[in-house]
Amino acid sequence: MTATSPAAPRFALDTGLLVRRLRLTTGLILLGFIISHFLNHAAGLISLAAMEQGRFYFMAVWRQPLAMYTLYAALLTHLSLGLWSLYRRRPLLRVPRWELAQLLLGLTIPVLLIGHVVDTHLAFLATGVDDTYAHILLTLWRDRPWGMVAQTGLLLVAWTHAMIGMHYWLRLKPWYPAAVMPLYTLAIIIPLLALLGFLQGGLQVLALAADPDWLAAYREQIDYPDAEGLARLDRMARTGEAIFLGLVILTLAGRGVRRLIREAGSAPVVRFADGTRLRLSPGMTLLAASRLAGRPHASVCGGRGRCSTCRVRIDAGLDNLPAAEAAEQRVLQRVAAPGGVRLACQSRPIGDVAFTPLLPPDVNVRDALAGGHARGGREQEVAILFADLRGFTKLSENRLPFDTVFLLNRYFAEMGMAVGEAGGRIDKFIGDGVMALFEGDDDPARACRQALVAAAGMGRRLAHLNQALDQDLTEPLRIAIGLHSGPVILGVMGYGAALTATAIGDAVNTASRLESVAKQRDVELVISDRVAGLAGIDLSAYPGEALDVRGRQAAVPVRLITRAGELPL
Repeated sequence: MTATSPAAPRFALDTGLLVRRLRLTTGLILLGFIISHFLNHAAGLISLAAMEQGRFYFMAVWRQPLAMYTLYAALLTHLSLGLWSLYRRRPLLRVPRWELAQLLLGLTIPVLLIGHVVDTHLAFLATGVDDTYAHILLTLWRDRPWGMVAQTGLLLVAWTHAMIGMHYWLRLKPWYPAAVMPLYTLAIIIPLLALLGFLQGGLQVLALAADPDWLAAYREQIDYPDAEGLARLDRMARTGEAIFLGLVILTLAGRGVRRLIREAGSAPVVRFADGTRLRLSPGMTLLAASRLAGRPHASVCGGRGRCSTCRVRIDAGLDNLPAAEAAEQRVLQRVAAPGGVRLACQSRPIGDVAFTPLLPPDVNVRDALAGGHARGGREQEVAILFADLRGFTKLSENRLPFDTVFLLNRYFAEMGMAVGEAGGRIDKFIGDGVMALFEGDDDPARACRQALVAAAGMGRRLAHLNQALDQDLTEPLRIAIGLHSGPVILGVMGYGAALTATAIGDAVNTASRLESVAKQRDVELVISDRVAGLAGIDLSAYPGEALDVRGRQAAVPVRLITRAGELPL
């Protein structure tokens, strides 16, 4: 096996990135059109005249040549990419439900859209009819009632398809969780207003059309097509629908031919970690292979190469994978992936390959934003803080359970805020104890400074808590804190519902031991000299010791701090 993944030539066209950007760009153009169209529909809640006034500005934007050609080019490109996705997607049904829903909705849109385009823009081009709102609403609500149902379905299907795509694109953005509720609100309000405006406008047109004189005058005004013109438009719509359905059938037929090729034996074989083998169709990705075999495989972005959660270790046959394209290389570099690691969604074997997924199949968006480091396990130097309430068992003996829980939660909240404000994270609460980790953005010195700030904050917050609970405590709460730094293994460990992100290693055990020493020496804080040295803080004024820690050959030099809140930071 080659030691590292082959790099793509600098001049090579990154087709995967090109397809993704084309799909995103054309989708955003179409979404812009849809939103402006829906807002125009919503004007029907005011009046039919307001809809027509809004249409004037809508047409001024979208019927000018550059915008019109751009829109149709985006529509045809997006549709072509949808058919390409239908052909390449493997397996077709064993994919996440949201992917399947988006694909099926996308294939439904042209069937509903072609008739609408023919009745509006193509009718204007072919017969000269002025496709006003009154004309379209009259046609849909009076002459072709089934068209009203199709138009409502088109509105809902197109919007749902777009919102699924937007959600699974934006959810990998760091700001998205904070913005998701306002965006969801807009995602509901916009189509709702459009439907209500469409309904109100239709009712207004039906009321006007009840007057035969108005109806005759209006049709003459807009140059309403005669029976022959209407028949020609209907043939155009049916022809367009037949062409699209033919393209879908050809695409599915292509999938069938590809399957015959695979079954004939002229396709690569992949081997999973347990030794199971599977013959692939040409061009199938390793992620698709896992899905075809019914094996759960992490893929937060849906196999679009936007995250790193589907990455795999190539155990054999690395040379049988095409070179990683630029987009894949950037993702792998972002997570510092070692040689022999590839993204399963971008790896299409041309020969036999053996691979092992590196992340659990249940990774989530938070893991993806973190690059999936925690779930897969990694080594990093961090600062570790252990803190424990001294004598709490005795303190809680004469308290009601409710009072004990209340007191502990107040304590945990204060300690948690001190850790969070310093830049760390609570790893776990253990009884009345706390374990916190400080990563410092992969900078050990910064991590140690964060831990010292947190320890000082915990000392001060405990003093304030004692003052606030003075009437409820027979004696002040006391704390013991141990601080140490060193390399640990970070990862998600446990089983089932008890899975948790944590750290293991000698440094963790040492920090826990220092917290015990703080109790024995009757001080609030014991800091290893390693932490102080990395943080660049002079603690020579405080008493020091060299502690023997079980499991370590060398003694650990430490400093004893009576009051954590008085650290000279």
